[in-house]
Amino acid sequence: MSNKTFASIAGMLLTMALGVHPAFAQVRNTDVFFGDTHLHTSYSPDAYLMGNRNTTPDSAYRYAKGLPTVHPLHRAKIQINNPLDFLVVAEHAEYMGVIPMVFEGDPRVAQFEIAQRLKGFSDAGEPQRAFAELISQVNAGQADPNLNSVDIRTSVWEEVIAAADRHNEPGEFTAFIGWEWTSTPDGANLHRIVFQRGDGNTAREYLPFTSFDSSAPEDLWDWLDMTSETVGENFVSIPHNQNISKGLMFPLAKSDGTAIDRAYAESRMRWETIVETTQIKGDSETHPSLSPADEFADFEIYDHAIEVGGTAEVSMFGDSFLGELSDADRAFIVENSERVATAGDYSRSALLRGLAIEERVGANPYKFGLIGSTDSHTGSSSYEEDNFWGKMALDSIPENTFDPSKIVVPPHSYGIDMGAAGLAAVWAEENTREAIFDAFRRKETYATTGPRMRVRFFAGYDFDMEDAYSSRLAEIGYEKGVPMGSDLTNSRNDEAPSFLISAVKDPDHANLDRIQVIKGWVDEDGLPQEEIYNVAASDGRRINRRGNVDPVGNTVDIDTATWSDTIGDAQLTTVWQDPDFDPDVSAFYYVRVIQIPTPRHSLYDAVALGIDHPDDYPTTIQERAYTSPIWYAP
Repeated sequence: MSNKTFASIAGMLLTMALGVHPAFAQVRNTDVFFGDTHLHTSYSPDAYLMGNRNTTPDSAYRYAKGLPTVHPLHRAKIQINNPLDFLVVAEHAEYMGVIPMVFEGDPRVAQFEIAQRLKGFSDAGEPQRAFAELISQVNAGQADPNLNSVDIRTSVWEEVIAAADRHNEPGEFTAFIGWEWTSTPDGANLHRIVFQRGDGNTAREYLPFTSFDSSAPEDLWDWLDMTSETVGENFVSIPHNQNISKGLMFPLAKSDGTAIDRAYAESRMRWETIVETTQIKGDSETHPSLSPADEFADFEIYDHAIEVGGTAEVSMFGDSFLGELSDADRAFIVENSERVATAGDYSRSALLRGLAIEERVGANPYKFGLIGSTDSHTGSSSYEEDNFWGKMALDSIPENTFDPSKIVVPPHSYGIDMGAAGLAAVWAEENTREAIFDAFRRKETYATTGPRMRVRFFAGYDFDMEDAYSSRLAEIGYEKGVPMGSDLTNSRNDEAPSFLISAVKDPDHANLDRIQVIKGWVDEDGLPQEEIYNVAASDGRRINRRGNVDPVGNTVDIDTATWSDTIGDAQLTTVWQDPDFDPDVSAFYYVRVIQIPTPRHSLYDAVALGIDHPDDYPTTIQERAYTSPIWYAP
């Protein structure tokens, strides 16, 4: 054996002994890239029918790159404040690009009776009737064969592919090829964004999987298995809007009603390494009813088209579902039905649920990283509070923000119900499809609600406070530990790990209030537990023995929608150890960074109109970032 080989093996054994995964043993020169994996143009049926009649994938990429574009409804010039690094134009796969053909009399569809009927609704000024008919077909999984032919789907898919390849500029801007699988059984949102690693050469070898093919996530994963093997491509599938999934996004049972098993968990985690946890239709980190001790849980809660409370999740599966579980599981569900009904709707409770499932079946189906994205249907990646163009094109006019008659998302939500969010942040070696995709796969990602905070999060056993203030913080993080999205094993005689954390403000946005660590575990009775630790605070505020810290204050002027950076800090860093660490208990840890208060997008509209802001909606918010977790295992 050569000295070089011996040294390599010795180094690997040493890193494994330290609890550091070998894949992260070498220092990586990563930088953070910000993007949007969830954007729609007029090629998506709902976008077209809600006022977006002329944006295209090309115009979406142009906006993301920082070029001025024209708004599809009111035709004003619009421009993003800071260009993105990457973008997925994720049109709904169901009837992708078909609705513009229908309403514009495209000869490929004009002769069909359904096209003539839908066009008649639009001509009569009733596009909502067309929307309702199309949505009913999607929810039922029954496509009209004339609008869903292979020839039509292929021609539209080619346009989407060509636009992505045309705008992809390695090292400068990454354009991924992807789509949205829009499964909505009984109105429960089970949607996924799917995008691939490679270019159009492989994308032309398949047509996107749709909910007309199946509304079951398991069938989507099977299709990804088959397609990746057939065409030599890799994919990421990203659930979103779990907050309106009626408890079904992170369930206790498979789609057929039987309990989750190891095969399900492993299949899900092969493809769904990431979850979109914040976007325009609300924040899905947690909910006050699930995290009553969390003072920051009540953030951009989206209460529309969602069942909060009740026994929806239990009754939806019936006694046959409960019969698949152990007596203890069954008793817990029945006795805590109100909480269980929403536990499948939020990321934090899903992470907790994953730990419990892993104890039972030996694999964790909910071991995911976190990102944000917009879900904008205006063709513009719009997430900035002071430059927000709404969910739908109809939602872009300030008056419509406050007008309940301007429904933008069925059944009854409108502009002020929406949040201006979010962004996906990725630590990758370079701005290319391959590097960014690989970061998604290893979960070295985090979510922000909009501001471009730079957040680092590492776990290891040798960090000290000097590391937090080193100019080599990232290098030290990779040398001594593992980054966000990783596993950390206990191999240091039950010693508590330490966490190296750094957060730097967006230079164009507000200062930081605090850094928190959220811990989750399952107790000896099998019940999920969580704890929130304030680990760093701005303005020299002290964290008391109970872990509490005084509020940061609020400088927002409600009359002018302005704020001052006279409070908060530009950067917060620390090394933290869990004071309640139990070496025998599996747990996850993730970081939440909170900004000082700033104006909400609806306040900007109210000030612009010279009206009072409605009292039952917040005028200010505290923007935030959520890192992917690090999982500790005994």
